[in-house]
Amino acid sequence: MKTAVLIPCLNEEEAITSVVRDFAKQLPGCEIYVYDNGSTDNTIAVAKAAGAIVASENRRGKGNVVSRMFADIDADVYVLVDGDDTYDATAAPAMVDRLLSNNLDMVVGIRDHKDEDEAYRSGHQAGNAVFNKFLGVIFEKTFTDIFSGYRIFSRRFVKSFPCLSRGFEIEMEMSIHSITARLPVEEMVTTYGKRPEGSHSKLNTYRDGMRIFLTMLRLFRHIFPLKFYAGIGGAFALLSLILGLPIVGEWMLTGLVPKLPTAVLAASVGIIACLSVAIGIILDCVSRGHMEMRRLEYLNFTSPAVICRDYCAKENVDGGSVDK
Repeated sequence: MKTAVLIPCLNEEEAITSVVRDFAKQLPGCEIYVYDNGSTDNTIAVAKAAGAIVASENRRGKGNVVSRMFADIDADVYVLVDGDDTYDATAAPAMVDRLLSNNLDMVVGIRDHKDEDEAYRSGHQAGNAVFNKFLGVIFEKTFTDIFSGYRIFSRRFVKSFPCLSRGFEIEMEMSIHSITARLPVEEMVTTYGKRPEGSHSKLNTYRDGMRIFLTMLRLFRHIFPLKFYAGIGGAFALLSLILGLPIVGEWMLTGLVPKLPTAVLAASVGIIACLSVAIGIILDCVSRGHMEMRRLEYLNFTSPAVICRDYCAKENVDGGSVDK
């Protein structure tokens, strides 16, 4: 079993040494990758000195870095964690064990913050709660913490994940991918601490919150086009009825259409409503084809639990012993 720890970084000189060493201690034999995203401090040199494998991604944004890491790095189990030393490395072995024991594709670390003001700002808490609820309304399933940056993945999750986001909305895209692809996922409470002195958050509450909201709507339109366009069509159909029913009623009583411009507008809006529904039906067929292809790609890979089981069986046949 090859385990890779993935750490996307931007100006984390103060924290990266602790992160690399803590995960190396908790997951012996793992390979730790630090991908720098254009740091202006000594993050790269410090990460190398700590023993990490260091690479760079010039396109700014966490989503771009994660996309590059998922494409470049080959492993059976992936541990994704931020480089700000806020996540508890001691929880990693238990999270990996949960992934293997329950044959999962993702384990999400729920942030349990003891110091709310410093570790997890109130604005971020409120935004997280709102988006968790909104995700449940749109996709009929939600997470406790969809924006957690501490996650364990199987190889088949990583290699079937399209990774279209460019920024901090990447965690939400991962969560939605697991829902729509019907992947086995669990959550696990982990300790969330405050950043070390000199380390600063790169998340902008309002700007990135708006980007996350728009990304969620875009994914909803992409995954459920019939619902999206049928909703638009329903709104136009209602407007058409409001405009057209009085005219139809007057025509039935008098045989005249005195408000011809309004009648033309009502008919035009009705046509737009029909076109919206038709577009939704066509795109729903296309979306279903994409989902089938993504599912088939996912099924091409063996789960870590099966790899581990087969390895243990081989060792037993050969007369060897395998630690849990």
